[in-house]
Amino acid sequence: MSALRTVPLCTAVLALAGCALLKAPEPEAPEPPAEEPPAVVETIRESVPELDQALKYFQRVRRLGGAELVREHDGARLSFARTRSDLDRVRLAMVLSLHGTGVSDDARALELLEPLVRSQNSALHGLAFLLQSFVQEQRRLGHGIQGMQQKLDALKSMERSLIEREQGGQRRR
Repeated sequence: MSALRTVPLCTAVLALAGCALLKAPEPEAPEPPAEEPPAVVETIRESVPELDQALKYFQRVRRLGGAELVREHDGARLSFARTRSDLDRVRLAMVLSLHGTGVSDDARALELLEPLVRSQNSALHGLAFLLQSFVQEQRRLGHGIQGMQQKLDALKSMERSLIEREQGGQRRR
């Protein structure tokens, strides 16, 4: 019996010893990377004072509420009417994009941003594009909320009518 046990043990030892004698294949030399065309890197404009002003304006305006925001809206509207500048256009669109206020108007904000989004040369093009995307997403979410509210109202109405039927049926009995 001991011979029967030693045969598999010897076989395993010989197999492992044989594996140790085999050399692992040497890794192939990595291929030199193919010449890739240089990535197209969009030229980043240096810090644009208008962009900085617009971002600081948004930081300030988003904290306003009530009467202060209405005054700010009126000021931005008058300033844009007077100068027609890109900066004043973006400022007015920012005020109009703030939801939960009396001055919110997504359609008007998108209308104001459209010329800047189309103009690749504007210093505020990127910000206008971002703001336009934000307003469109807010609009989409708002429509979804309205649809859900209508469904909820319909369910409440059905529930009321079922309760009224049950109460009416119990009175007749």
